[in-house]
Amino acid sequence: MAFLATENASSSSSSIPPSSTPGCKYDVFLSFRGPDTRNNFTDHLYDRLKQVGIPTFRDDERLEQGTKIDSGLLRAIDESKIAVVVLSKQYASSSWCLMELAKIVKRMDQKKLTVLPVFHYVDPSDVRYQKGSFAEAFAKHENRFKDKIDEVKTWRAALTEVANLSGWHLKDNK
Repeated sequence: MAFLATENASSSSSSIPPSSTPGCKYDVFLSFRGPDTRNNFTDHLYDRLKQVGIPTFRDDERLEQGTKIDSGLLRAIDESKIAVVVLSKQYASSSWCLMELAKIVKRMDQKKLTVLPVFHYVDPSDVRYQKGSFAEAFAKHENRFKDKIDEVKTWRAALTEVANLSGWHLKDNK
């Protein structure tokens, strides 16, 4: 595994071998709410994937200068094989995260993307049924996007669909 030795010797992402799937630039796309998980769980996951040579997209590091954020993120989803969706308490408060999630689910439904949810200290049923912080977030979105209510409904459906997938549930050991 020469690429692992090369990767460990250099922090440059250019030494990571390209994805083996035609049309895929990344093996993994990480979808997460930055303030909730960027400086802990997501950073550790990203670093480990990078360490073992798995081409991974994370929004703050892989968008080229001058690329519009929304088009760059959506293109990265199209260029990925797997999406790891880190569902945290404030994930649904971000319209960007929900727009991303709707694209991820669309690609999953087309059988072009595998989705792996991580329930980061949230109850999967709260995500599935949009209770607690998820209910609060959607109440705000419905008010803010009154003229785009169909988009909000798409976000709700995408969140429910991902929450119905088998994934990892991280929780406190109380």
